[in-house]
Amino acid sequence: MIFGKFKAKKVENYNICSPIKGSVIDITKTNDPLFKEEALGKGVGIIAEENTLVSPVNGVIKTFFPTKHAIGITTDDGVDILIHVGIDTVELNGKYFNALKEQGDKVKQGDKLLEVDFDGVKESGYDATVLFVVTNSQEYSSVKSCEGNKTITDTIIEIHK
Repeated sequence: MIFGKFKAKKVENYNICSPIKGSVIDITKTNDPLFKEEALGKGVGIIAEENTLVSPVNGVIKTFFPTKHAIGITTDDGVDILIHVGIDTVELNGKYFNALKEQGDKVKQGDKLLEVDFDGVKESGYDATVLFVVTNSQEYSSVKSCEGNKTITDTIIEIHK
């Protein structure tokens, strides 16, 4: 009875900040067919203006690909996100990527995750757009992208339960 007062509240609305400074576009405007069709979830593409990605949320790194091009994080509130740097960059086998965290690490918003030599990625012939999706989008009534020029403190995705 008394313990019912201390149950965790379900999050009704959740805003996710950008993992990097840059120009944000809706995921449907990106060049990757899988992401563009929202097969992995709703999200955004980011044309980066810096080389360091930070955690956009408080949570745990559930997946950090050995090739360092993709990171999966589950937030403390159960939102699953995927940060995928570039299109087909798995083929680079980690070249131009320097991981600053590991799979299993707890992260707070603003913690440095990854350094990327975006110029090197582009010079190697790859699209360097950062693809950012909520992989459990179907669990929410609304996952809305916020386009425009953003910094790491600006909201890029609004989620409504």
